[in-house]
Amino acid sequence: MTSYRHRNRRVAKPARAGGFSLIEMLISLAIIIILFVMMFGFGSRKNQMTKKQKCQANLQKLYISLQIYANDNANCFPRNTNAVTSEDALGVLVPQYAADATIFVCPGSKDKELPPGSALQSGRISYAYYMGRKQTDAALPLMSDRQVDTKPKVAHTQVFSDDGKKPANNHHKYGGVFLFTDGNTEMSSADAPIALPLGTNIVLLNPKP
Repeated sequence: MTSYRHRNRRVAKPARAGGFSLIEMLISLAIIIILFVMMFGFGSRKNQMTKKQKCQANLQKLYISLQIYANDNANCFPRNTNAVTSEDALGVLVPQYAADATIFVCPGSKDKELPPGSALQSGRISYAYYMGRKQTDAALPLMSDRQVDTKPKVAHTQVFSDDGKKPANNHHKYGGVFLFTDGNTEMSSADAPIALPLGTNIVLLNPKP
């Protein structure tokens, strides 16, 4: 009788040990890495907002150089009738008016940093330039992050990349920064916040592709 009960007694299965399996741990680690990149990676909103603030500081420093140049040249900002890119027009600033060439490269872009004092034409900068403006002009756009094209734009049309792809993706898909002739800077989304006219004898130059 005893042996019969023993044979029919259910054998208890061992309880599963606590903790993660190796596969579960790897999956969790992958999810954490993906979330970290989304929040803090190069193309994340948070990272690019920080870069846009540094970009503003670059453009404000550039304005000082432009202002000094204009004071020496009848209130005219740099102009080169043969210019094809913004490097061609702004190259005159270095090194006399801007010894630090690094400020011509947007910190949000992947453009290679220029050595201090180097000629702009020897590398590639990150900023578009409205050639032909004067210091005495009303508050009009003077420089900006690289734009999608060199045409005038009405308000709310695309001016910077809206998908993070080239061109005009200095700040991935999170817009860019404008510098105006009065020295003010303004952050923008991918669409133009205001009309961006050119006007008589004004040419918009993008940097080298």
